[in-house]
This record gives sequence, structure tokens and C-alpha cells, in this order.
Amino acid sequence: MPLFVGLMSGTSLDGIDAALVEIDSTGSASLLATHAEPMPEALREQLLELCQAERVAFAELASAEDAFCRLQAVAVQHLLEGYLSEGKGIAIGEIAAIGSHGQTIEHAPWGHADGPAYTLQLDNPSLLAELTGCTVVADFRRRDLAAGGQAAPLAPAFHEALFRRAGQWQLVLNLGGFANLTLLPPAESEAEVIGFDTGPANALLDAWHARHRGGRYDPDGAWAASGQVDDSLLERLLAEPFFHRPPPRSTGREVFHLDWLEGHLTGKESPADVQATLAELTATSVALGIEMARELAGAPPASALIPCGGGAHNSDLLGRLARHLPETALVPSSDWGWPADWLEAGAFAWLAWRRLEGLPGNLPSVTGAAGPRILGGVYAP
Repeated sequence: MPLFVGLMSGTSLDGIDAALVEIDSTGSASLLATHAEPMPEALREQLLELCQAERVAFAELASAEDAFCRLQAVAVQHLLEGYLSEGKGIAIGEIAAIGSHGQTIEHAPWGHADGPAYTLQLDNPSLLAELTGCTVVADFRRRDLAAGGQAAPLAPAFHEALFRRAGQWQLVLNLGGFANLTLLPPAESEAEVIGFDTGPANALLDAWHARHRGGRYDPDGAWAASGQVDDSLLERLLAEPFFHRPPPRSTGREVFHLDWLEGHLTGKESPADVQATLAELTATSVALGIEMARELAGAPPASALIPCGGGAHNSDLLGRLARHLPETALVPSSDWGWPADWLEAGAFAWLAWRRLEGLPGNLPSVTGAAGPRILGGVYAP
């Protein structure tokens, strides 16, 4: 069966996830090997500055893109070397394609002022093909955007392929830098899959922790668990219009960043209480999103919620979600054969397979596009 590599670097900017995936003719995907390539601190800071910059020089973009692409090539090399070290030989020529998401710098599906909608991922698939000797599929998002869609989230189509089952309404929740939700109807239902971004997840938690405690994240949500939720602050944060906008919708650092948070602070809050409130903001906004999705679908409470992404390891955050969703069991994605950290990288391997097969990769019911579209460009080695 064909082998694909999926590459994903999310808004947390902690590294590049690489997944080796075997996909059969029906689109059924099996995870064979994984590798997480850490993001060098200098590159991470460079990318963060680009994400927050109002004006950018072309040379800065080119420098960051080149360094990022070369790190992707290293991630692929280490992924395949790790697989080889397990006694499972594989040649680069056996890889049908690499699906490369790139690094999102800005995502503005509604545009700015009177300007057009756009989404920008730093990537150089031509260079990646040259460095690896593999066919590369990249630039997945802009085709959906061209068809009037949000260009995000794209993972729900993969969630449907992996997790949709007869007789069950299920939820998949990706807790990366931002949270996106997928509501899966029972397999026999004619209801459409619903998916959208619910708001910030790790992005604000990580940034606030880094400012006050150092380090890239709050391990297991321990610092958030030590604080008390500030109900008044939570109410002010939840007044953000995004949380009340009907789907399709997607978001990023363009809306939710430390300056946005600080604009809601009085200056009297303790840092730990702010962290606790940010964790509760994520849980509450996810619960609001689930209720919105259920109303749209006319669905009962889901039997299961499958958390994935880095936030799936945050027991404080999962505990808050469980309290908001008493009728829904939180089920680890590993129970379904996919570890929580590798669903997004797996999704872009699967989307690369869809592209080579000439099959649509988007779900119009999720992104709002005018119809199904074949996503991504193909770059030969």
C-alpha cells in the first residue's frame, strides 16, 4: 500500500510533527511511525515575530521560510531513519508523497478592512522536493479560500474518515494553539459533518505562562490548577464577538494574542488566576461551540469526545471540559489507534493521498466553500 509522510507545524510553534502513514485504496489510514523535530529557539522567535509584525521585509520572510523548509527536510530524514532503526527498511522512493502544511503566519478568511480574504503559510515545496527527493503536496488551504471557504479547519474530513461510526454522535476536539471542533453524525445519518474553530487553546496559555514563569508551556496545566477563575475577567473575555459568530468560522493570533488579553485586565489580577481563567475560557468556549454545533445539527449529546493535540495531555484542561460536558465521555484517541499528538500530521498525509487520487479534500459543510475542491499543488522531485 502507498506510503505518505505528513508534516505539520501548528500555532504553538514547538516543532515539526512528521508522520509516516500507510493508506489503502479506500482511504483507510494506518500510522506506522512518528517523529517530532524540535523547533530551534531562534527560528521559533523569528516565526513569532513574523506572526505579530505589522510590516515585514521580503528578506525576513525568505530567511524564515528557508530555515523552516530545511527543518522539515531534517524531520523527514529523522522520521525515516527512526523507522529503519526498528528494522523496517524503507527507501525514499517508496514514499508516494509528502503532505506539507507549512507554517501559518497569518490567517484572515474575512480579509482586513476592504481587502481580500487571505491565508499565508510559509513553505517552499519546491525546495522540500529538492532536499528530500520526494513528491511534495502543499498549499492546501488557498483552494478552499478561492471557493469562498474559510480554508480551515481541514482536519474534520480526516476525522470523518477515522472516527465516524454507526449509531453514534461523536466529537473530535483538537487542542493545539487554537481549538477546533468536529461533530460527527452516525454513519447511517444523512446529516453533514460540522466543524469550526472554537477559540484559543494553548496559544494564550503558553504565552502567559512564558511571560510569568518561563518555559514554553504549563506542564499538565499545574499552574492553571493552582489559581482561581476570575468570573468577571472570564465574562469580559467571552464578550469577544468571535465566540458568538455562527460557523463557518476560523481564527488565530490575528484575534487572540497577549495584547488582546491585556486589554481586558484591570491590573489587579494575580498571574495564576489569569492562567486559571484562560484555561476556563478554553473549556467554556469549547462547550459553547459544542452547543452551537448540536443546535445546527439537531443532535443529542455526543456519546464521546476525542481530544487530540498538545492540550490532550493537560489534565487540568480535560477536567474542566469534563465538568462542562457531563453527558459525554472523554475518550483518548489512542483507543481508536491514533495517538493524540499525531492526528494533524496524519491528516496532511491523508490530504496528500486525496490530492494524488484527484479527490476533494475539503468539507463545504465545515469551511463554507461553494463545493468540494481538490486541495493542494503537486511538486515533483
